[in-house]
Amino acid sequence: MTKKLRAGVVGVGSMGLNHARIYHDLDQAELTAVYDANSSTAERVVRKYGGTVATSIEEVIDLCDAVSVAAPTHLHHQITMELLRAGRHVLVEKPITENPVHAAEMVDLARQQGLILQVGHIERFNPALTALEEHLNRPRFLEVTRLSPYPGRSLEIGVVLDVMIHDLEIILHLVRSPVTHVDAVGVAVLSKGEDIASVRLHFANGCVANLTASRISMKKMREIRLFQEDAYLSLNYQKQSGKMYCLKDGKIVRERVKIDKGEPLLRQLRSFLECAQAGSQPKVGGVEATAALELAVQITRQITERAPQREVSPPCDSSL
Repeated sequence: MTKKLRAGVVGVGSMGLNHARIYHDLDQAELTAVYDANSSTAERVVRKYGGTVATSIEEVIDLCDAVSVAAPTHLHHQITMELLRAGRHVLVEKPITENPVHAAEMVDLARQQGLILQVGHIERFNPALTALEEHLNRPRFLEVTRLSPYPGRSLEIGVVLDVMIHDLEIILHLVRSPVTHVDAVGVAVLSKGEDIASVRLHFANGCVANLTASRISMKKMREIRLFQEDAYLSLNYQKQSGKMYCLKDGKIVRERVKIDKGEPLLRQLRSFLECAQAGSQPKVGGVEATAALELAVQITRQITERAPQREVSPPCDSSL
């Protein structure tokens, strides 16, 4: 029987809480440490799922072999580098960090240390995407929509780095061709950064992708539609359902898309532990996540440059 890995979680907000839950349930892991800036939050998690309330990253290092980092994005680089230097495998939530230079440092250190650096692009473990990949044949046009209500979290980054980055990483994975042109617009409504964004990507192989992301929608939607020479596929990440239309004998026919449903985060963390034990390459390592980050930063920069300047009211004339 494979030895259990001692697993820990740094940051137990809404996402980190689920990491703790799954580590508690997985046979490959023993949840041994939980760290959060709010110690009472960590204590509640430990009471429910076990482990020890760590009072520092150093204590997490002493107690763990593999660690999930679900802290705010601006802390990803600092925490991950400390864990990697100490010889611990890391799964850091997306985006890998805010800065591609910092991301490259994380990738290089993990490689030097011979450690797993996996990034939490959870949709790569969604059964709907697995089903799409089984039918993939040179995509020509993609349309991706990701809508959600205002989250009240991750507001230090805009919607591109917050949620669209999921789809950017997936599209880079599916298309496998360099991006040649980016056309992006976005608007800040309730946050400092953009809350709505629309992007068109052109690839060297002729493929085009349209992406829409909003975190101020009244409904949730996570869908991808893909057109290729022989078929049209439509998948719903949220419902884990899909449909496919093919041209056969001059007629368009609908074919069933078989999807083996399951919790993506469970699959992701199980894969992380397996990679850590076997020393194998994760589905989304630091290299793939950095490529998605670089594209997201390019998009965000273009949105910022195109944003209209706020109008400044002229000073009042006291003589009137």
